[in-house]
Amino acid sequence: MNSYNNELDLDGVDQRLLEALARNARMSLKELAQEVGLSSPSAADRLRRLEERGIIGGFTIDLDPAAIGYPLQAIVRIRPLPGMLHMVERLIQETPQFIECDKVTGDDCFIGRLVVRSMSELDGILDRIVERAETSTSMVKSTPVKRRLPPLSSAGMSSARIPSSAKA
Repeated sequence: MNSYNNELDLDGVDQRLLEALARNARMSLKELAQEVGLSSPSAADRLRRLEERGIIGGFTIDLDPAAIGYPLQAIVRIRPLPGMLHMVERLIQETPQFIECDKVTGDDCFIGRLVVRSMSELDGILDRIVERAETSTSMVKSTPVKRRLPPLSSAGMSSARIPSSAKA
């Protein structure tokens, strides 16, 4: 895998390809090529190179957990007890309700996102963890920013400035 690609590695066509795929990863190669102004073989070659460079790691779906019976989401900060780091990490990996987890610096070691069917299901998961770690849990009320692409160019970064109407 490639590490730290700078923006010079992505030209405008690559950026448009990634943005189009982020909107609809199921788009046909023909539609994708038309959207970015390439032939289908050229678009396929660009995609292959983006995959080889590790910029694209796969194509996925955007699943709504509530639609399949997981109406509650929680963010859990986890601080393993001394000597329990690897055991806690394995427990998190083996618990399918953890749909994401980051190992972080600071007071906590892990920050995880869980989906659950009920508060009692959440309690059961946390009960297994608290034997080996301290936890702090917050329930997700809404997601004002869903997972999205980072800025792909310096022009995109300048548009990320805080609007003057939001400054206080």
